[in-house]
Amino acid sequence: MLINSYQPLAKSMAINSIIAYQKYISPHKRFSCSHRLLHGGDSCSNYVKRMLSEQSLKEAVQSSLQRFKDCAQASKVLETRSSTNGFRCIVIPCCVPF
Repeated sequence: MLINSYQPLAKSMAINSIIAYQKYISPHKRFSCSHRLLHGGDSCSNYVKRMLSEQSLKEAVQSSLQRFKDCAQASKVLETRSSTNGFRCIVIPCCVPF
């Protein structure tokens, strides 16, 4: 029961951290989300932010971990397609092998 009372705070902190990342860090990187480049749609940060808004914290974390696995795979696909175009995942946790 106590964990459930912290869920809104944890979700809010995570969403605010993603917003800060998108505003202050992401514009200065020299690469884009591999999943978005390969499949279109949301970047991983937008996806995680949306999952945190739509799902319970536990479900959002599970969805995010799967998305990071998919993003790492997308990075490998893009790397094999073109090793010179700069499509390479170098963001943790996308690149962490699961």
